[in-house]
Amino acid sequence: MDRMTAPAHALVGTHADTLAKARAAIAERGYWSAFPESPSPRVYGESAAADGKKAFDAYLGSAFPLEQPGTKGEVSSEVSPFGVDLGVTYPHGDVDALVLAARAAMPEWRDAGPDVRTAVCIEILTRLHEHIFELANAVHVTTGQAFVMAFQAGGAHALDRALEAIAYAHAEMTRHPATADWEKPAGKGDPLRMSKTFHVVPRGVALVIGCNTFPTWNSYPGLFASLATGNAVIVKPHPGAVLPLAITVKYAREVLEDAGFDPNLVLLAPEAPDEKIATTLATHPEVKIIDFTGSTAYGEWLEQNARQASVYTEKAGVNTIVVDSTDDFRGMCSNIAFSLTLYSGQMCTTPQNILVPRDGIETESGHLGFDDVAAGIAGAVGKLTGDDARAVELTGAIVNDAVVSRIDAARSHGTVLLDSREIAHPTYPGAVVRTPLLLTQDAANEGMFDSEWFGPITFIVATDSTAQSVDIFRRIVGRKGALTAAVYSTDPGVLDAMEAATIDVGVHLSANLTGGVFVNQSAAFSDFHASGANAAANASLTDGAYVANLFRVVQSRRHN
Repeated sequence: MDRMTAPAHALVGTHADTLAKARAAIAERGYWSAFPESPSPRVYGESAAADGKKAFDAYLGSAFPLEQPGTKGEVSSEVSPFGVDLGVTYPHGDVDALVLAARAAMPEWRDAGPDVRTAVCIEILTRLHEHIFELANAVHVTTGQAFVMAFQAGGAHALDRALEAIAYAHAEMTRHPATADWEKPAGKGDPLRMSKTFHVVPRGVALVIGCNTFPTWNSYPGLFASLATGNAVIVKPHPGAVLPLAITVKYAREVLEDAGFDPNLVLLAPEAPDEKIATTLATHPEVKIIDFTGSTAYGEWLEQNARQASVYTEKAGVNTIVVDSTDDFRGMCSNIAFSLTLYSGQMCTTPQNILVPRDGIETESGHLGFDDVAAGIAGAVGKLTGDDARAVELTGAIVNDAVVSRIDAARSHGTVLLDSREIAHPTYPGAVVRTPLLLTQDAANEGMFDSEWFGPITFIVATDSTAQSVDIFRRIVGRKGALTAAVYSTDPGVLDAMEAATIDVGVHLSANLTGGVFVNQSAAFSDFHASGANAAANASLTDGAYVANLFRVVQSRRHN
C-alpha cells in the first residue's frame, strides 16, 4: 500500500481545494462551476483561441501522436459534418494486448488510494482545460456542433461533469474509514481485539463506448468515475468522432506518466471499418464495466450479452412537453423554439412531442386555439432560423446521413407546419445544415409519434384535454423512456399532476421555462443527467448509486 510517487503526493495538496468545493457542490446542489464556459479572451487570454486552433490544425492529415501497446497499423474513419478534410490516422490496437496492458497497470494505481487517484484525475482535467480550445475545435469539426456550443458542452461542461463524477467517486470511496480498531468485551477475560483494514478494490478494466454527437460530454463521467475508483479504462470512440477522445487519452496518459503511474491506465481503441471492436471488447472476460451512449438496439444487446460486466447505457427516449396554459406565451414559444433548434435537435435531451389540447390554451392575452399555439411555436423557430448566418450558429451541422433520411421520412407522419430547409453554411461550403421540421398530428395517431425520431423533428399533437396529454405522456414514456420532460401551466393542480406522472415514469421535469434556462440543458453539480428509472437510461451518470458500483470494499482483519 501507499506506493505513491512524489508528484502524485504533491497533487493531493494542489487539488484539495477544488475537490472540497466539488464535494460541497454535489451536496448542496446549487450553482457552481470549476471551468469557465465563455471562450472570451478576457477569460482565457488573447492568444488562447489561436493557439488552440493551431494545435488542432497540426493533427489534420497526419498520424495522431499516441504510442500504445499492441499497435498494428493505423485506422482513419472520421467524416466531418462540416465537410472538413480531417485525414487523421490513429493507432489500431490488438484487443488482447490492450486489455493485458490495462490490467497490468492497475495494481499500483489501486494501491495509491482514493486521495491520490482523485488528485491525479483532477490534474488530468486541469491539463485538458489548458488545451480547451484544441479540444473544442475537435468536438466542433467532428460532431457538427457550432463552435460556441462545442466549447461549452464539449469543453467546459464536459470537464465539470467529469469533476462531478470524481467528487461522487471520492465521497463513496471515503464513506467508510480505511482502518478501524475493533474491541469486543469478553466477560472476565481480556477483550477481543482486532485491527481491520478496508481496501477499495476496482472492478477491473472499464470500457467507455463513445457517441458521435457528444463524444466528451457523454464519455467523461464514465471515464473519470472508473479511473478514480481504480479501474483502467479503454476508450472506444465512435468512428465519426475519434479526435476529441484521442486528445483526451493523449493528455490523460501524459499526466499519469508525469505522476509516476503506468500510462496504460487509459488507452484508445479506434476501430477499422465494420470491425465491431466494441463488441469484441464488451464481451472480453477482463472487461468488468461498460459505459455506452447510443442506439436502443445496441444498448440492449450490451445489457443482454456482456454478462461479465456491469453495463451502463443511455439509449433512445421520447422527450415530451405538455402545454396546458401560460402567462407568457411569447416567452414559452421562444424557449421551446430554442430547444428545438439548438444543434438541430441532435441532443438526447431535445423535446420531440409537444402535447396541446385541441381546444387551445389560456394565456395572458386570452384564449388561443391549437392552431394559434402551433403557429406561435413554428413562428419562433422560423425567427431563429430565418437568417442563415445566424441560424448556423444555433443549428450547427447534421451529424450523419441517417438524420437527413429521417427528416425526409418524417414528412409523411403528420401535416407539415414548418418544413425543414437546407442552409448554405457561410464558413463551411461542404456542411450539411437543416432547420427543424415541425409537424402537427392528432392524439388518435399515437403510432406516428410514440418512438424517437432523432434529429430536428417535432410533433405538435392535438389532444382531447390536458388530462389526456398527461396520460399520453405517461403511457409513451412509461414504455419508451425519456431523459427530459416539460410542462407549461398556470394551474398548480396541473403542475402537481405532471410532476406525479414524471415521478411515476422516472423522468426529470422542468416547469414553465420562459427565460435563459432550457429543458435540454442541465447544470453539472445540480441537475442529474438521466435518472436510471426508465427505459432511456439504466443509470444516472453522476450520482452515488452509479459510482459506488465501480469498486468493491475488501476487508482484512488481524487479531491483536
